[in-house]
Amino acid sequence: MSTRGALLTAAVVLNAGVPMATWGLMGQQNADGFTASELDHAYRPLSVTDGTAALIGALALALVVAAGALLARAGNSGALDRRWWGVLGPLAVAGLIVGAGLRILTAGVIGANIGAGLTILFGGPVVAALVLWAVGRSWWLTTRHRNEGHRRDGGDEGGRIIRIAPDGA
Repeated sequence: MSTRGALLTAAVVLNAGVPMATWGLMGQQNADGFTASELDHAYRPLSVTDGTAALIGALALALVVAAGALLARAGNSGALDRRWWGVLGPLAVAGLIVGAGLRILTAGVIGANIGAGLTILFGGPVVAALVLWAVGRSWWLTTRHRNEGHRRDGGDEGGRIIRIAPDGA
């Protein structure tokens, strides 16, 4: 596999693994002291045991750490343009919100699940904004400013040069 393919795979693993790790390690958030038949759900949880969910979360976390380490190493060596962290970071945060939000939406409660409503009301727009930012930033990096202002040490020299009077005043 080429370096580019390895970095792309690591980026996909990082951003697919964050919500899985969060969901698996967070565990089911049911109200304490009630039987399963007494609990109300905004959405029914997946029929996965807590042990299996924890195992999935631990494996996903291990993959996330490995992918993050590979990407960080590539960024330090210059194989990965550090500006791509402006895409990967927001997507990872969105994945964290999605993983935790899924546990909140499927929590067993007595009565109304207010957390589910708040998750949809606030979490949804935040996730949408983070994903839109990542899409816009990736488009900008791939089409407009591929090498402009990029130094080997990852610094950004201000992007595009705008000339106010290109032919003189």
